[in-house]
Amino acid sequence: MSDWLAAWGRFVLEWLSQLGRASLFLLQMLRALSFLFSRPGLLIKQLHAIGVLSLPIILVSGLFVGMVLGLQGYSNLVDFGATSSLGTVVALSLIRELGPVLTALLYAGRAGSALTAEIGLMRATEQIASMQMMAVDPFIRVLAPRFLAGFIAMPLLTGIFTAVGILGGYLVAVVQLGVDGGSFWGQMQAKVQLFADISNGVFIKSAAFGLVANWIALFQGYQAAPTSEGVSLATTRTVVDTSLAVLGLDFLLTALMFGVW
Repeated sequence: MSDWLAAWGRFVLEWLSQLGRASLFLLQMLRALSFLFSRPGLLIKQLHAIGVLSLPIILVSGLFVGMVLGLQGYSNLVDFGATSSLGTVVALSLIRELGPVLTALLYAGRAGSALTAEIGLMRATEQIASMQMMAVDPFIRVLAPRFLAGFIAMPLLTGIFTAVGILGGYLVAVVQLGVDGGSFWGQMQAKVQLFADISNGVFIKSAAFGLVANWIALFQGYQAAPTSEGVSLATTRTVVDTSLAVLGLDFLLTALMFGVW
């Protein structure tokens, strides 16, 4: 019994220590953001690397997710003669939940893992140490541009994922299955609300996910052991920790936004 309690105690203390280091790391990054106004090229370069290069997987995934929602929604609503509500079902599912969550998970697998590997390799090849020796702050030059670019890119990628998903649902429901196009768009326009749905889902949720995903990715890369195995483990931890954090945060935000608590 005592060994079990000691093991749990060590785990909790290590977790709190890790959380403290991560919080200090985030504060240093936030402090360094003000210096980006004098170097906008750093931010633009990272927006291309993180956001633009993530578009293919976002577009393809959004299209197929929307098509699946159209098929599943039709197969359930047709039994009740409510296929006119299919547009609302597809739109609300994507805007409130699937759009922000799936975009964040895809982002963690594509961009988050790349950020961790990049920063980890910079530490392994002593590029970070070389910057510090030359009085160049790596938080300003390396970490802050990537953090802000990812934070900006996440809501944009979520909006694109959601729009393409709705288009995929339209192609299946209206073009393939013959649902009335006027009902599809009319019901969607009547039921989807700007603040309660679009602002909460596409903007607030995705911004929160973007902050968490980039924070975890950069922190794991910065503290990775300077070996190939250390970088590999850090990349794996980034994907796992980001996925769990996004799903847990999604539950809390959903409960707060839609009046459950």
